Amino acid sequence: MNKFTILGKMTAHPGKREELLSLLLEASRSLNNMESCELYIINESVDDPDVIWVTELWRDTAAHADSLKNEEVLAIIQRAKPLIAAVEPVRLRPVGGKGLGV
Repeated sequence: MNKFTILGKMTAHPGKREELLSLLLEASRSLNNMESCELYIINESVDDPDVIWVTELWRDTAAHADSLKNEEVLAIIQRAKPLIAAVEPVRLRPVGGKGLGV
């Protein structure tokens, strides 16, 4: 299996969480036409009001890298940067499970 997963932990600057959530939801809609993006879920932390987790599943690492060249994606990233205090990406390789079709 060549699939690629990223769990992204983003900490918004105080008072900027809702604006960041809005941009991430916009980003998720921009991915609707990217078949190589199989999953993009935005999650709010239950324990920290400034933390947002993004769960991404891609066909492979190349598909994810290609998405970062997309003009719409790049524009959203630029708009989101000032809202983010910290980012902690975790790069993973899925090996199986429900929803993966293997």
